[in-house]
Amino acid sequence: MQLVFESLTGNVRRLAGRVARQAGLPDALDLRHAVPQGDYLLLTYTFQRGTVPGATSAFLARHSAGLRGVVASGSYHWGDTFARAADLIAAHYHVPVVAKVNKAGSDADVARIVRWVQAHHRPSLSPDMLEAAWTPGSN
Repeated sequence: MQLVFESLTGNVRRLAGRVARQAGLPDALDLRHAVPQGDYLLLTYTFQRGTVPGATSAFLARHSAGLRGVVASGSYHWGDTFARAADLIAAHYHVPVVAKVNKAGSDADVARIVRWVQAHHRPSLSPDMLEAAWTPGSN
């Protein structure tokens, strides 16, 4: 499982970094500069009054196949539209909302996201690893 993020103010970047470190994953990928290989959790923010950021929408239009869940950041002062990007993405791509966090998230938010990642992470094996791990059994 990879972490892929978009961040405007740095809150989501910090959140993704904390989750990656605590989950023992490689650094999170900035969706504006990298393409995930395989399954990923998307961490993004909510823009204006509850919309999905344009770069996130464009990224998902091209790379939604590996999307397994979504986390959105927002600010509580937006009320009903708080972190609404998570709801919109989840409904459109049929994935779970893993968390909605205020700004960069709390320690409890990070722990909840890490638990989800660990429960859904399937380590990928390279063909070399599969070949080395396979041994013929008795027939």
